[in-house]
Amino acid sequence: MGRINAICISEKRGTAKKFVDAATFHTEFGIVGDAHAGSWHRQISFLGQAEIDEFKKRGAKIEAGAFGENIIAEGFTFKNLPLGTRLKSGEVFFEITQIGKECHNHCAIFQQMGDCIMPREGVFARVLHGGKIQIGDELEIATEKIPLDAAIITASDKGFSGEREDLSGAKVLEILTANGYKVSEKIILPDDKKLLAEKMIEFANLGIGLILTTGGTGFSPRDVTPEATIEICERLAPGISEAMRNYSKQITKRAMLSRAAAGIRKRSLIVNLPGSVKAVDECLNFILPTLRHGIEILRGDDSNCGH
Repeated sequence: MGRINAICISEKRGTAKKFVDAATFHTEFGIVGDAHAGSWHRQISFLGQAEIDEFKKRGAKIEAGAFGENIIAEGFTFKNLPLGTRLKSGEVFFEITQIGKECHNHCAIFQQMGDCIMPREGVFARVLHGGKIQIGDELEIATEKIPLDAAIITASDKGFSGEREDLSGAKVLEILTANGYKVSEKIILPDDKKLLAEKMIEFANLGIGLILTTGGTGFSPRDVTPEATIEICERLAPGISEAMRNYSKQITKRAMLSRAAAGIRKRSLIVNLPGSVKAVDECLNFILPTLRHGIEILRGDDSNCGH
């Protein structure tokens, strides 16, 4: 068990980072506002407090972030942690991807001291699950799977304006809770493609495992949930929506009119559900047991199998 002593960011690469009291971490990106964030394996850098203190004893006058590190923590010798080690602080999960690095352009500290500890003592990681961290938060090695979490989006003009009670969203919440999911947020939005897409992206940035929508999958000109989903997904998962349609067709032939889609963004699975309470009850209970395996594979908490 360790403790986070400093969080640092910089607007430009190659410059010392500045101290901040708290930061928002986005899944498969890094710290919002940090120049080193992005779709690569070195999204976050860690450096141990003990190593910094030892370096200071040599006469170095340095502030937090001087080595280009994002997180300074006590309680760890980071370079001794194997690649693939997962770290956890609150709801944020990291995975160590690189230990040390080659220093091509000597930094200001090297110019001053003839040495820099970041290349040999620092480690780098990617963000597996996003959230917020502040100074003083605990940091620990994660031995458990990332907890199952979900978010619910109801697409309904009438529901958004208060003309209709959101019964389908309530049913999704009931089923998810009964199956052990922590529902981070439940929201009603109008049938607006841009708003729906933005909310899905927001949830995926936080790494929410399962993002479920209800409504807006039919033939009405205002039904645009599948279009919003397909637009923001990096990979589609058509087998899920096909399975729901095939199952529902055994109950009603009108199931063939569903345009529901499913796909993946970062480490989140997004699935469109129908808008009726009855159809939500049928479809979600049918697919949910299998979705859990898919989410765990997506997060690296399970492996593919043929069973």
